[in-house]
Amino acid sequence: MSIVTEKLRKTYGDVVALKGIDLEIGTGGVVGLLGPNGAGKTTLVEILEGLRQPTSGAARVLGLDPTTQATALKERIGVQLQSTAMPLDLTARELLRMYAAFYDRALPVDDVLARVGLTAKANALNRNLSGGQRQRLALGAATLHEPELLLLDEPTSAVDPQSRRDFWEKLFALVARGTTILVSTHYMDEAERCHRLAILDRGRIAAEGEPKVLAREIDATVIEISDADFEAARRSLAALPEVRSVAQLGNRLRVLLPRSAKDPVALLRGALAAGNPKATVERVGASLEDVFVAATRLREDAVQPERAA
Repeated sequence: MSIVTEKLRKTYGDVVALKGIDLEIGTGGVVGLLGPNGAGKTTLVEILEGLRQPTSGAARVLGLDPTTQATALKERIGVQLQSTAMPLDLTARELLRMYAAFYDRALPVDDVLARVGLTAKANALNRNLSGGQRQRLALGAATLHEPELLLLDEPTSAVDPQSRRDFWEKLFALVARGTTILVSTHYMDEAERCHRLAILDRGRIAAEGEPKVLAREIDATVIEISDADFEAARRSLAALPEVRSVAQLGNRLRVLLPRSAKDPVALLRGALAAGNPKATVERVGASLEDVFVAATRLREDAVQPERAA
């Protein structure tokens, strides 16, 4: 196993950031850590890299305890943060040479530049690189020593969609060479690229598995409504206690209800009958965004606030 955590808990004063995380991540592939802001993603990544100490529980990363063996662990992992602070007045090649000096063994800098698609920018100052190029440079710095495990904390949050796509192509190239990757994100398109997902919500693992399996086994019913006056439809649906989420996607409304709701299509048709008698109401398959909403918002009533002990 690349990562194993048992009842991992972290508190900051009265705030409970992690509430007993049990997680197992094998070797190889990309595992996504998906969750809203404040879910505990960054705290978990920082504990795994040895930057923070857990309040209780245990973690093993590549067989090592990050709380007591952080120095040995750093030789075997790579870390890229949401915003990696690198000197602006050094060139891409100079920056990688500086980071390469931190390791006993590092790849040739020009080889790394080629891997991350920055050969043409080798002599460009960091300050003159685009946001996507800086993220690829940071990825190069994190993988100079060919780490077994790469921890990425929202590495593409400040770049455009095309740059994110290019960045992910580089990640899959690393996976092909044997690197295991854990990446935290709040982008659904990125989550769909992962081999497995762990959805983190308010310090707990709310759902875990392959994206397609999570969508197939979603603990919710998804209904789409079209050919309707959407404002009137929203008012009608708001009166139903079974309706937990309503989102407009172009010319349709997407509605989530608990799986336990009886005959949901008939229920919604009845609610819409007065204001939208010609509305089309049909049950549809779940998207990953539906999985995310079901794993978080549909669980709100079942999750009680927790205070630090």
